[in-house]
Amino acid sequence: MTAGTDVGSLTWATAWMCVTFTRGLSPEEVFARYGADPEQARPLDADEASDLLAGDSGDEGVSLLRSGRLGEWAFCVEEDGAVGSWSEALTELSRGTETYSVLTTEGLDVFQYWRDGECVENFEPGMEHTRPERADSWWDRVEAALAAHEGEDTGMAPVVALVLDHLGITLDDDTLAGPWPSLTLAEDDAPSAPRGDTYAGEGPVPPQPPFAG
Repeated sequence: MTAGTDVGSLTWATAWMCVTFTRGLSPEEVFARYGADPEQARPLDADEASDLLAGDSGDEGVSLLRSGRLGEWAFCVEEDGAVGSWSEALTELSRGTETYSVLTTEGLDVFQYWRDGECVENFEPGMEHTRPERADSWWDRVEAALAAHEGEDTGMAPVVALVLDHLGITLDDDTLAGPWPSLTLAEDDAPSAPRGDTYAGEGPVPPQPPFAG
């Protein structure tokens, strides 16, 4: 584990976004597990990738996905969407491996950790009723990271920094600005299924389609 990620270098994680980190996958595998067609991905920098989303501005429920591999971990940063927080998508992403998910939207922040298709923990920082009972929960670490930046407009960047330090990788603004495989995903194409009474994860039920609209 490394330490010292500068929260100020993670402005991409302060506004509406969802990011996942999955061990051992390629970007192509990540896209496929999100329900996207990997052959549609192109290496685009941040500005070029944003143009993809602008081109779909007339379509509701479209996310911009940008993925890459850093050491042993594949990341996927999602703009204007929350597919990476859905239980069905995380089930697929974490199948045979492990996945961290951090979501921040207007009025909802969620941290999740999944392993081999199962939710290990899922909570909403600051909401005590979602606190996991597990002795080795991430709760205290997440709360401490956010408390260190209380009053600052940092969103979930302190939590992303915490995960990055734990994984020993760097995904700051400069890194993410470079060319990475990018594509758009319609939420209708993402893995989804009626939840019914099958959800067994801890904490809040993650946002599911249709999301807020």
